Amino acid sequence: MNDVVLHCQHLRKIYHDATQEVPVLSDVNLTLGRGESVAIVGASGVGKSTLLHLLGGLDTADGGDISVSGENMVTLSEAERGRIRNQRMGFVYQFHHLMAEFSALENVMMPLLIRRLSPAVARDQATDMLTQVGLIERLTHKPATLSGGERQRVAVARALVTRPDCLLADEPTGNLDATTALKVVDLLQGLNQQLGIALVIVTHDLSLAAKMDRILQLKDGVLQGWEG
Repeated sequence: MNDVVLHCQHLRKIYHDATQEVPVLSDVNLTLGRGESVAIVGASGVGKSTLLHLLGGLDTADGGDISVSGENMVTLSEAERGRIRNQRMGFVYQFHHLMAEFSALENVMMPLLIRRLSPAVARDQATDMLTQVGLIERLTHKPATLSGGERQRVAVARALVTRPDCLLADEPTGNLDATTALKVVDLLQGLNQQLGIALVIVTHDLSLAAKMDRILQLKDGVLQGWEG
Protein backbone atom coordinates (compact mmCIF):
# COMPACT_ATOMS: atom_id res chain seq x y z
CA MET A 1 0.00 0.00 0.00
CA ASN A 2 1.28 3.46 -0.89
CA ASP A 3 1.64 6.18 1.74
CA VAL A 4 1.13 3.97 4.78
CA VAL A 5 0.26 6.04 7.86
CA LEU A 6 -0.29 3.38 10.52
CA HIS A 7 1.14 -0.11 10.58
CA CYS A 8 1.29 -2.71 13.33
CA GLN A 9 2.54 -6.26 13.07
CA HIS A 10 2.26 -9.20 15.48
CA LEU A 11 1.20 -6.86 18.29
CA ARG A 12 0.88 -8.50 21.72
CA LYS A 13 -0.27 -7.27 25.11
CA ILE A 14 -0.46 -9.23 28.35
CA TYR A 15 -1.85 -7.98 31.65
CA HIS A 16 -0.65 -9.43 34.93
CA ASP A 17 -2.67 -9.89 38.08
CA ALA A 18 -1.59 -11.41 41.38
CA THR A 19 -1.67 -15.01 40.21
CA GLN A 20 -1.67 -15.21 36.43
CA GLU A 21 -1.03 -13.63 33.07
CA VAL A 22 -4.04 -12.45 31.11
CA PRO A 23 -3.36 -12.19 27.36
CA VAL A 24 -5.41 -9.42 25.75
CA LEU A 25 -3.86 -9.05 22.30
CA SER A 26 -2.04 -12.03 20.83
CA ASP A 27 -1.30 -11.24 17.17
CA VAL A 28 -2.79 -7.98 15.92
CA ASN A 29 -1.91 -6.81 12.41
CA LEU A 30 -3.22 -3.62 10.80
CA THR A 31 -2.16 -1.37 7.93
CA LEU A 32 -3.88 1.91 7.19
CA GLY A 33 -3.11 4.36 4.39
CA ARG A 34 -3.66 8.10 4.13
CA GLY A 35 -7.34 8.96 3.94
CA GLU A 36 -8.49 5.45 4.84
CA SER A 37 -10.95 4.70 7.62
CA VAL A 38 -11.48 1.56 9.66
CA ALA A 39 -13.93 0.66 12.41
CA ILE A 40 -12.92 -1.82 15.10
CA VAL A 41 -15.79 -3.64 16.76
CA GLY A 42 -15.98 -6.41 19.33
CA ALA A 43 -17.47 -7.41 22.65
CA SER A 44 -16.78 -5.36 25.78
CA GLY A 45 -13.51 -6.28 27.43
CA VAL A 46 -11.77 -7.82 24.40
CA GLY A 47 -9.10 -5.13 24.31
CA LYS A 48 -10.32 -2.51 21.80
CA SER A 49 -9.32 0.46 23.95
CA THR A 50 -6.07 -1.27 24.85
CA LEU A 51 -5.30 -1.58 21.15
CA LEU A 52 -5.94 2.14 20.59
CA HIS A 53 -3.66 3.02 23.51
CA LEU A 54 -0.88 0.91 22.00
CA LEU A 55 -1.36 2.40 18.53
CA GLY A 56 -1.24 5.88 20.01
CA GLY A 57 1.88 5.25 22.07
CA LEU A 58 -0.04 5.71 25.33
CA ASP A 59 0.91 2.21 26.47
CA THR A 60 3.71 -0.20 25.60
CA ALA A 61 3.28 -3.56 23.88
CA ASP A 62 4.73 -6.86 25.05
CA GLY A 63 5.71 -7.77 21.50
CA GLY A 64 5.40 -6.71 17.88
CA ASP A 65 5.97 -3.45 16.03
CA ILE A 66 3.99 -0.25 15.57
CA SER A 67 4.95 2.47 13.10
CA VAL A 68 3.30 5.84 12.57
CA SER A 69 4.24 7.66 9.37
CA GLY A 70 7.33 5.45 9.12
CA GLU A 71 8.55 5.97 12.71
CA ASN A 72 8.76 2.89 14.91
CA MET A 73 6.90 3.68 18.15
CA VAL A 74 8.37 0.63 19.90
CA THR A 75 11.97 1.83 19.73
CA LEU A 76 11.28 5.48 20.60
CA SER A 77 11.76 7.02 24.03
CA GLU A 78 8.72 8.31 25.93
CA ALA A 79 9.67 11.86 24.97
CA GLU A 80 9.89 10.88 21.30
CA ARG A 81 6.52 9.11 21.49
CA GLY A 82 5.10 12.29 22.95
CA ARG A 83 6.46 14.20 19.96
CA ILE A 84 4.79 11.74 17.57
CA ARG A 85 1.49 12.04 19.44
CA ASN A 86 1.60 15.82 19.19
CA GLN A 87 2.78 16.01 15.59
CA ARG A 88 1.27 12.98 13.90
CA MET A 89 -1.77 11.82 15.88
CA GLY A 90 -5.11 13.05 17.14
CA PHE A 91 -7.31 11.49 19.80
CA VAL A 92 -11.06 11.68 20.41
CA TYR A 93 -12.70 9.87 23.32
CA GLN A 94 -16.25 9.08 24.43
CA PHE A 95 -15.99 11.94 26.93
CA HIS A 96 -14.66 15.20 25.55
CA HIS A 97 -12.01 15.89 28.25
CA LEU A 98 -12.15 19.61 27.59
CA MET A 99 -10.67 21.97 30.16
CA ALA A 100 -13.63 23.58 31.89
CA GLU A 101 -11.94 26.88 32.69
CA PHE A 102 -11.02 27.59 29.06
CA SER A 103 -13.17 28.63 26.10
CA ALA A 104 -13.70 26.46 23.04
CA LEU A 105 -11.08 28.49 21.20
CA GLU A 106 -8.53 28.20 24.01
CA ASN A 107 -9.09 24.43 24.26
CA VAL A 108 -8.42 24.00 20.55
CA MET A 109 -5.38 26.30 20.67
CA MET A 110 -3.73 24.20 23.38
CA PRO A 111 -2.01 21.53 21.19
CA LEU A 112 -0.57 24.30 19.01
CA LEU A 113 0.75 26.21 22.01
CA ILE A 114 2.36 22.98 23.21
CA ARG A 115 4.10 22.95 19.83
CA ARG A 116 5.31 26.45 20.72
CA LEU A 117 3.46 28.18 17.93
CA SER A 118 2.84 31.84 18.62
CA PRO A 119 -0.51 32.65 20.26
CA ALA A 120 -1.56 34.62 17.17
CA VAL A 121 -0.90 31.71 14.80
CA ALA A 122 -2.50 29.22 17.20
CA ARG A 123 -5.57 31.43 17.46
CA ASP A 124 -5.92 31.69 13.67
CA GLN A 125 -5.55 27.94 13.10
CA ALA A 126 -7.90 27.05 15.98
CA THR A 127 -10.49 29.51 14.69
CA ASP A 128 -10.27 27.95 11.23
CA MET A 129 -10.76 24.44 12.60
CA LEU A 130 -13.69 25.45 14.79
CA THR A 131 -15.22 27.06 11.72
CA GLN A 132 -14.85 23.78 9.83
CA VAL A 133 -16.74 21.91 12.56
CA GLY A 134 -19.52 24.52 12.56
CA LEU A 135 -18.72 26.34 15.80
CA ILE A 136 -17.66 29.80 14.63
CA GLU A 137 -20.41 31.27 16.82
CA ARG A 138 -19.16 29.43 19.92
CA LEU A 139 -15.49 30.46 20.10
CA THR A 140 -15.71 32.19 23.46
CA HIS A 141 -18.09 29.71 25.10
CA LYS A 142 -16.79 27.50 27.89
CA PRO A 143 -17.67 23.77 27.87
CA ALA A 144 -20.40 24.14 30.51
CA THR A 145 -22.37 26.43 28.17
CA LEU A 146 -22.14 24.07 25.17
CA SER A 147 -24.38 21.13 24.29
CA GLY A 148 -23.00 17.59 24.35
CA GLY A 149 -22.67 17.55 20.58
CA GLU A 150 -20.96 20.93 20.56
CA ARG A 151 -18.47 19.80 23.21
CA GLN A 152 -17.65 16.72 21.17
CA ARG A 153 -17.16 18.86 18.06
CA VAL A 154 -14.72 21.04 20.03
CA ALA A 155 -12.89 17.83 20.97
CA VAL A 156 -12.76 16.83 17.30
CA ALA A 157 -11.43 20.26 16.36
CA ARG A 158 -8.76 20.01 19.07
CA ALA A 159 -7.72 16.58 17.77
CA LEU A 160 -7.48 17.77 14.17
CA VAL A 161 -6.07 21.28 14.58
CA THR A 162 -2.50 19.95 14.30
CA ARG A 163 -3.40 18.31 10.96
CA PRO A 164 -2.38 14.84 12.20
CA ASP A 165 -1.65 11.93 9.90
CA CYS A 166 -3.91 9.64 11.95
CA LEU A 167 -6.94 10.12 14.20
CA LEU A 168 -7.78 7.51 16.84
CA ALA A 169 -11.35 7.70 18.16
CA ASP A 170 -12.57 5.60 21.10
CA GLU A 171 -16.39 5.42 21.18
CA PRO A 172 -16.61 9.04 19.97
CA THR A 173 -20.43 8.96 19.87
CA GLY A 174 -21.03 6.76 22.90
CA ASN A 175 -22.18 9.67 25.06
CA LEU A 176 -24.46 11.29 22.45
CA ASP A 177 -28.04 10.85 21.33
CA ALA A 178 -28.61 9.22 17.95
CA THR A 179 -29.18 12.42 15.97
CA THR A 180 -26.14 14.19 17.42
CA ALA A 181 -24.04 11.04 17.02
CA LEU A 182 -24.84 10.94 13.31
CA LYS A 183 -23.72 14.56 12.91
CA VAL A 184 -20.42 13.84 14.66
CA VAL A 185 -19.84 10.74 12.51
CA ASP A 186 -20.54 12.68 9.33
CA LEU A 187 -18.15 15.37 10.54
CA LEU A 188 -15.38 12.85 11.23
CA GLN A 189 -15.91 11.14 7.89
CA GLY A 190 -15.93 14.42 5.99
CA LEU A 191 -12.73 15.65 7.61
CA ASN A 192 -11.15 12.23 7.09
CA GLN A 193 -11.74 12.54 3.35
CA GLN A 194 -11.13 16.29 3.07
CA LEU A 195 -7.84 16.33 5.02
CA GLY A 196 -6.62 12.84 4.04
CA ILE A 197 -6.34 11.74 7.66
CA ALA A 198 -6.26 8.02 8.43
CA LEU A 199 -9.13 7.28 10.83
CA VAL A 200 -9.45 4.42 13.34
CA ILE A 201 -12.73 4.28 15.27
CA VAL A 202 -13.50 1.85 18.08
CA THR A 203 -17.26 1.58 18.42
CA HIS A 204 -20.20 -0.58 19.47
CA ASP A 205 -22.40 1.27 16.99
CA LEU A 206 -22.64 -0.81 13.83
CA SER A 207 -24.38 2.00 11.90
CA LEU A 208 -21.32 4.16 12.58
CA ALA A 209 -18.97 1.30 11.69
CA ALA A 210 -20.76 0.76 8.39
CA LYS A 211 -19.75 4.26 7.26
CA MET A 212 -16.04 3.39 7.41
CA ASP A 213 -14.05 1.86 4.54
CA ARG A 214 -13.52 -1.35 6.51
CA ILE A 215 -14.93 -3.05 9.59
CA LEU A 216 -12.64 -5.31 11.61
CA GLN A 217 -13.57 -7.38 14.63
CA LEU A 218 -11.26 -7.86 17.59
CA LYS A 219 -11.80 -11.39 18.84
CA ASP A 220 -9.55 -13.84 20.67
CA GLY A 221 -6.70 -11.34 20.59
CA VAL A 222 -6.61 -10.84 16.80
CA LEU A 223 -8.24 -8.57 14.24
CA GLN A 224 -10.36 -10.34 11.66
CA GLY A 225 -12.91 -9.46 9.02
CA TRP A 226 -16.35 -8.54 10.29
CA GLU A 227 -18.91 -11.23 9.48
CA GLY A 228 -21.99 -9.23 10.42
